[in-house]
Amino acid sequence: MASHVSTIHASAVLIGAHAVLIRGPSGSGKSQLAWQLINAALTQFPFARLVGDDRVFVEAHHGRLIVRPAPELAGLLEIRGAGIRRLPHEPRAVVGLVVDLAAADADRLPAREALTTEVLGITLPRLAVAPSHQALPAILAMLDTTAASD
Repeated sequence: MASHVSTIHASAVLIGAHAVLIRGPSGSGKSQLAWQLINAALTQFPFARLVGDDRVFVEAHHGRLIVRPAPELAGLLEIRGAGIRRLPHEPRAVVGLVVDLAAADADRLPAREALTTEVLGITLPRLAVAPSHQALPAILAMLDTTAASD
């Protein structure tokens, strides 16, 4: 099976066994959310580590979406007000959730079709976050619970 690699403007954090891929327009808070997820590992998750910030490579490989940092940005995270910081990072991870920040289709009770997205032919769970809302509580809920309709 041939794989296809794409570069996207996104951040990614490995949480446990799977990464959260954070997409959104410039200034939407991708780096801030990555930092929040990494820090949530202190109390919420057994493990979280930066994969990449600002620009990542994604690749469809054997039915899974793999994310890895752009080499020149590996281990770097922008913290607004503190500048570019160096952190431990993972060289690659399997994506388990896509978070779209400042999403136009974000809804309080999303339709079933809004709960998934396709990246390079791989269908993944998706969380659409409105511009005025905090993503972290919803991500924690998605990682720690199951949908009532499941």
